[in-house]
Amino acid sequence: MKSAYDILKERGFIEQVTDEDLIKKLFAAGRVTCYIGFDPTATSLHIGSLVPIMALAHMQANGNKPIALVGGGTGLIGDPSGKTEMRQVLTRDQIDYNAQCLGKQLSQYLDFSDKKALLLNNADWLTKINYIEFLRDVGRHFSVNRMLAAESYKIRLEKGLNFIEFNYMVLQAYDFLHLFQNYSCALQMGGNDQWGNMLAGTELIRKIAGKDAHAVTFPLITTSLGHKMGKTEKETIWLDGTLTKPYEYYQYWVNCDDADVERFLKLFTFLPLEEISVVKKLTDAQLNMAKAVLAFEATRITHGAQAAEAACRASMEAFHSHPVDTDLFPFSTIPREVYASISESIGATSSFDASVIRAIPHYKVSRKDLEAGILISSTCAKAGLTQSISETKRLIEQGGIYINERQVKSVDEKILTADFAGGNELRVRKGKKKYLIIEIMN
Repeated sequence: MKSAYDILKERGFIEQVTDEDLIKKLFAAGRVTCYIGFDPTATSLHIGSLVPIMALAHMQANGNKPIALVGGGTGLIGDPSGKTEMRQVLTRDQIDYNAQCLGKQLSQYLDFSDKKALLLNNADWLTKINYIEFLRDVGRHFSVNRMLAAESYKIRLEKGLNFIEFNYMVLQAYDFLHLFQNYSCALQMGGNDQWGNMLAGTELIRKIAGKDAHAVTFPLITTSLGHKMGKTEKETIWLDGTLTKPYEYYQYWVNCDDADVERFLKLFTFLPLEEISVVKKLTDAQLNMAKAVLAFEATRITHGAQAAEAACRASMEAFHSHPVDTDLFPFSTIPREVYASISESIGATSSFDASVIRAIPHYKVSRKDLEAGILISSTCAKAGLTQSISETKRLIEQGGIYINERQVKSVDEKILTADFAGGNELRVRKGKKKYLIIEIMN
């Protein structure tokens, strides 16, 4: 029987390990308690955090005990890892609020009931440390020379590493020691940029507790085009549905590059590998179906089945996509009745039904403004359909902006009350794949 470590390795999660033979023995011995830290610098995590989240979910699904550690204490300092400049220092109230938000968000992926998984905040112990005792009992085990050799510090030394940031490695190592001593946690996992900090933790445990602890890092996930995961040309793709709507989240995945589909299915869904492997043989329409499966599964995991179904339906109807072939993709969890309704609506009409309209982003305008007319170029930018007025104008000149499927011809064209044809909503399209509903405020 495969261990959770074997599954993570097969699916592409593993980059570096302290000692693979010892880690395999750890898993073979029984249930493993592991932890990953999450930095509360915002009220939501983004897609870039999905690899560690999914790793914890796989650990739990295979009988292990994950700890999601929110860095309410270390967040007061700021992690220099992977950063060329010092992070903005947040207040304690901001950190506490962000930590609460992340805790609620992580419960979408992990089952914290009956202590099947633990949600902890390192502020609970780090903010209570006696500084002199900490220096004597913990600080003496760290070599300044070795710390400065760590990649995370070497990058910052070029622009200046302050004393607060310099302490981060020591505090993260202490986190691991605290979890090892109080929760029998012998495995830390995290991004590859955390390797130096994680090694510091395993060494601190060896020096103080006289026992082995282990570390596993994940690769930095970029798209086949070299772009960082979770970033688009305009915005961050958040896991919070109020910051990135489920429809927009779905669109991020369904528009991924062909070369990324199989890898993303392995990392960001729970679909079995033997069925994901069929993707490498697909082309054209069938590959687009695989993207729809990826988008649906990823959206379902983050936002739930109902939001995923609405986003899937809206996307397929808006772009007249073919329904997913249930024989080709039997592993998809898209409900079969959704296939049927999408198929019927695509074949019958090109208009949107109410559920589709609700899934697409909306922008409200007043009747008073419409009486004089509002410029399409500025409205698209304000609503977020385009990045700027200049981009909108460029797209109009290239024939890439549509009002109710009518191509906009002039950069000076305005939206008027008459464009709503007696209703309260009209549809704006950018290119082939991005829609906006403009709604009249009552």
